[in-house]
Amino acid sequence: MKQRATRILAALFSLSPAFAVSGCNEQDRAFPSAAAEPQVGVITLHPQSVPIVEELPGRTVASAVAEIRPQVNGIIQKRVFAEGSRVESGDVLYLIDPRTYDATLNSAQADLQNAEAAVPSAQAKVDRYDKLAGVKGVAQQDIDEAHAALEQAKAQVAAAQAALQTAQINLEFTRVTAPISGLIGTSSETEGALVTANQTTALATIRQIDPIYVDLTAASGRILKVRKMIEENRITLNGPPKVRLTLEDGTIFDQVGEVISRGSNVDQTTDAVSIRASFANPEGMLLPGAYVRASVTLGEEPNSFLLPQRAVSRNVKGQATAYFLSADNKVEMRLFDTVRSYQTSWVVRDGVKDGDRLIVDGVQKIQVGATAKPVPVELDARGLVKDTGTETAAGRE
Repeated sequence: MKQRATRILAALFSLSPAFAVSGCNEQDRAFPSAAAEPQVGVITLHPQSVPIVEELPGRTVASAVAEIRPQVNGIIQKRVFAEGSRVESGDVLYLIDPRTYDATLNSAQADLQNAEAAVPSAQAKVDRYDKLAGVKGVAQQDIDEAHAALEQAKAQVAAAQAALQTAQINLEFTRVTAPISGLIGTSSETEGALVTANQTTALATIRQIDPIYVDLTAASGRILKVRKMIEENRITLNGPPKVRLTLEDGTIFDQVGEVISRGSNVDQTTDAVSIRASFANPEGMLLPGAYVRASVTLGEEPNSFLLPQRAVSRNVKGQATAYFLSADNKVEMRLFDTVRSYQTSWVVRDGVKDGDRLIVDGVQKIQVGATAKPVPVELDARGLVKDTGTETAAGRE
């Protein structure tokens, strides 16, 4: 038994060196060398003209508002329009009982005829007296009175014509029409109601929404900054500012608007300036009073660089920092000022040059001064790295 145990121990010890070597090799394969260069995703920066876009809040406003009030007294016989519908300028909205105004018109016509009948007689008398005046056959006082009577007859004709015109207008006012085109609201009166001329309560209200206005609010300080950029020729203007709208549900309005006016004063409470833009609204999608977000494109800023926001961080002092690869693939960190944001990037003018390689992926595995292996990547519209199957430090390494 003792000899058998000795043979077993000898066999075990004879196998131990090979076992040890095998174990070390497996360990080496499981834990690669820490000196391997990390892969990083990079993009190459180039200067470009970047649109200057201001994001402003605003509300839609009707481009015209007309409150419908009766111009004559009477009983409403009929409401012609459908509440909430679109009406055109000149459409009949209400019919007021016209009988009284018909009678007044007939009376005015009779008065005019009576006044016109008196003119020929007065004219004939003046003509006779003028002939007799040449032979001293009539007193001058009679001649003067004849002329005065003629002028009075003509004045009565003019007064009768004015009264007839007034009667015609009042009769027309019994047909209440739309002064503008637009959407008409609810009616405050029903058929059979008594209405009075120029009453306080409007019968209905029409709002014109094509075109429609959007009143925007901009900080006065930002407006001053933009004006300074224009004065320093840092902005390339391409005509009037263009405006795009984002609706409350996040959809983009399909029409592009233009700024048509700017407020002439700064609101002392909000320190803001009002800006009005106009939009075509043929489908009536925008209604007055809706809250919107507007993107106002003022122009373009040339020779600028776009740094994806995912690649930019802030230090304890609030300064913007980003990592770049030098010509010999050494990692370096830079500090710079971000001018403004555009979509998913920061706009930078200084501290970056054409051809610089910005690290946008794999930042967690790099050290300043160390060497890294660059892998070109592309970013999508959200600023995220597109999946092209290429492995980077943040991906499959």
